[in-house]
Amino acid sequence: QVQLVESGGGLVQPGGSLRLSCAASTNIFSINTWGWYRQVPGKQREVVARINSGGVTNYADSVKGRFTISRDNVMKMVYLQMNNLKPEDTAVYYCNGGGGVPMYTWGQGTQVTVSS
Repeated sequence: QVQLVESGGGLVQPGGSLRLSCAASTNIFSINTWGWYRQVPGKQREVVARINSGGVTNYADSVKGRFTISRDNVMKMVYLQMNNLKPEDTAVYYCNGGGGVPMYTWGQGTQVTVSS
């Protein structure tokens, strides 16, 4: 069973930065599209950013210009660099594979709290 382990969250002031990491235990990491998602209580999980096997990225409008997704196929890691964080970015962040329906069981996520 594929395991997804997210890390790097924390408490940060508005305007600050965080870098999230996701370790994925899959042998087909390099051919997958990978995405970062986030969820706040009472709302559906939403996709924040995706990166395909060729390195092409796309972002939700709410994070364009502030977040950057990247991947390391050798280490089987996906990253999310988050800059100029806003209170509305507060959520639990998750990673998963696939360009549409998530492929794997969700990990535990990592909490990001943006507050002064």
